[in-house]
Amino acid sequence: MITPSQSLVRYDNPVLVSRTDGNLKSQAVVGGGAGAGEKGGKPPLAGAGGAAGGPKKLPPVDDKTRAKTPTQTEDILNSILPPREWDEGGQLWVQKVSSTPATRLDVINLQEQLDHMLQKRQARETGICPVRRELYIQTFDELIRQVTISCQERGLLLLRVRDEIRMSIAAYQTLYESSVAFGMRKALQAEQGKSDMDNRIKELEEEKRQLEQSVLELKAKCEAIEKRESERRAMEERKHAEEIAFLKKTNVQLKTQLEGILSPQKK
Repeated sequence: MITPSQSLVRYDNPVLVSRTDGNLKSQAVVGGGAGAGEKGGKPPLAGAGGAAGGPKKLPPVDDKTRAKTPTQTEDILNSILPPREWDEGGQLWVQKVSSTPATRLDVINLQEQLDHMLQKRQARETGICPVRRELYIQTFDELIRQVTISCQERGLLLLRVRDEIRMSIAAYQTLYESSVAFGMRKALQAEQGKSDMDNRIKELEEEKRQLEQSVLELKAKCEAIEKRESERRAMEERKHAEEIAFLKKTNVQLKTQLEGILSPQKK
């Protein structure tokens, strides 16, 4: 594991842990403040480290008449915000969330730290911004820590609110991702359909061109046939006229011959 980055949640001093005979043994405590709420202190090392030995189950809420011991408060805090651990130089470090009550000045410092981190990490003021969301999550966790120390029940209720918000955001993110995937599928289908339609249009245009060429060829054939038939008809009419004229001339000659034969017989 790597060293966690800065966080707005207030943690205790990191504890150096070494392994001896398979057991964890505390070796040293690093000096210096570690928390966003401390006066003049720097933001603590942060990360998403889990609790040593796994996350703890939230303890039951005690009756209001029963006194809250520091151990109970620490257990609840460790359940809400598990201790972080990381390796550095072959050494195992563990850091638990602070159980020190927060003052009014700590809250003011937290607000200033939030504004400073938003400006330093160049978080966007509007729209979706993972950096701004991360910083506000850390701020809300720090507020839960402060409230839990003074009132465990209120802190557990805020924990439920935080988990519900995270669950809703996760659902919205899943819905967004599924809608993006659906949109991409539809876009690909539309692109594929567009390509198919373009190919179909090209095929139809080619078919249209071929049909137009066929129409032109058929028109040329029709014109040629009409011209040929017109010439043939004219030739037949001329031939027929010549035959009629020949027959009329033959008829006149035969009539003349017949009259010449019949005239001597009458005398």
